[in-house]
Amino acid sequence: MFKYTIKRLLQSVVTVLIVVTIVFLLMRMLPTDYFFTEDQLMKFTSEQKEEQLQAAGLLDPMPKQLVRYYGQLLKFDFGESRRIQNGVDVVSVIGDKFTISMKLGCTALVISLFVGILIGIIQTLNKDRILDHVGTAYTIFVNAVPSLVSYSLVLAFGSKVLGLPSLYSTRNPSETSILPIVCLSLASIASYALWTRRYMVDELNKDYIKLARVKGTSSAGIMIKHVFKNAFVPLAQYVPASFLYTIGGSLLVERFFSVPGMGPLLTDAIVRYDVNVVQTLVVLYAVLGTLGVFLGDILMMLLDPRIKLTGKGGTR
Repeated sequence: MFKYTIKRLLQSVVTVLIVVTIVFLLMRMLPTDYFFTEDQLMKFTSEQKEEQLQAAGLLDPMPKQLVRYYGQLLKFDFGESRRIQNGVDVVSVIGDKFTISMKLGCTALVISLFVGILIGIIQTLNKDRILDHVGTAYTIFVNAVPSLVSYSLVLAFGSKVLGLPSLYSTRNPSETSILPIVCLSLASIASYALWTRRYMVDELNKDYIKLARVKGTSSAGIMIKHVFKNAFVPLAQYVPASFLYTIGGSLLVERFFSVPGMGPLLTDAIVRYDVNVVQTLVVLYAVLGTLGVFLGDILMMLLDPRIKLTGKGGTR
């Protein structure tokens, strides 16, 4: 366990480092004009621009710039925003928006996990019946219909029929968060329902379940003690990773409902070429992604001690 943890942590660090390096090099391929604010571009002469670039180290050889950037990351120095909020520390720019996105994402994850697993259980208990077909139809619909179309349907139904606010407001976050959370949950609910049904049906067809029935174990006991318990083990690996997918989906949802989260911030930073903000957000997403995969493996092992994460044969 300890060796595996150290190994995966090192792998995660390397993965994040590769992503950070690629993004850093791509950002440095942009014209140097993007280092300056709009006002500075109009006021500075060519000589003044060169002096500013030299002082910032942007004219140094690329390896030297990269090593310096690694050092800044180790000190948690992400620089200042140049265009979104000129002169403001990047962490301060992201702070409140990160909190909003995390609240929406965590809430959507909990709801989708509970509802998706519940739908999967209902489908399993009613296999090949009407409720199973309804659940399957929902899964197909969510995966087949473009996200913007499904979001529009949720918005129309929620605002016109239920009278819910159509746009997010920081003055009333509880009520205005309902529709964004629903939209964030749609795809995850379908995925959890699909995988829960699949794994539970697979367990029901195994020999040890037939033996348990022969021994007189009740259907409820079989479902609770054996089927669901064993089906949830492979399902657990998707829980941490799905959080990243939920946050990734928020890029579109937050734009759609005017949520002042990380999604609009990232798109604005890309459009306005705010290099430091883009780099920091990419680092953040990379860390969340690698951490999600790592926690998924650990969660599987904790739920089923038979799973070995190192070694030969049946390992991960």
